[in-house]
Amino acid sequence: MTILTLVRHGETDWNRDGRVQGSTDIPLNDTGRQQAREAGRALREVIDADAATVVASSDLLRAAETADLIAHELGADEPRRYRGLRERAYGEAEGMTTTDFRARWGDWFTADVPGAETWDDLRRRALETLRRTVQDARRATSPAAPALVVVAHGALIREVIRHATGGELPIPGERLPNGSAHTFLMERDRLQLLSYVAAPL
Repeated sequence: MTILTLVRHGETDWNRDGRVQGSTDIPLNDTGRQQAREAGRALREVIDADAATVVASSDLLRAAETADLIAHELGADEPRRYRGLRERAYGEAEGMTTTDFRARWGDWFTADVPGAETWDDLRRRALETLRRTVQDARRATSPAAPALVVVAHGALIREVIRHATGGELPIPGERLPNGSAHTFLMERDRLQLLSYVAAPL
């Protein structure tokens, strides 16, 4: 079994301005860097000091830099990047404000946006990549079981949480804050949600 902690990347200017990022490669801002450092310090308090800690991330700048800052706080090796952990591609919606998105396409979860990745495809990609990430971490730390920290993106993490909870977020209608951590127990292909952090929309 592996303890897996999914962390949402720190804030970007597009997060601050309420813009849809998706696969667009936007870097952290100073607030986001501070959130990443704080997340790393918080994780240092809860991860077993004797555990072999591995940090991994999406290859998009905002997740990669968050992971680098967390790894520094944890004294972990350089994070490995996974393209499969990227945020959902939002097609024509990328760069739009969330207000304009809703005015044009309606509900966030049922909108039919040209060029957007489907929620099912996102969930499948996320789970496949997380399994590979866990396997790589276990090989790197064998025989010890790793404490695995993975930095990814809000929509991807929500789909992993929904998978682990049978389809629903523990608190419907809430968002995942930048820098928030969500912990799972992973046994083979089974995910159990151990802790969850959310904030009002």
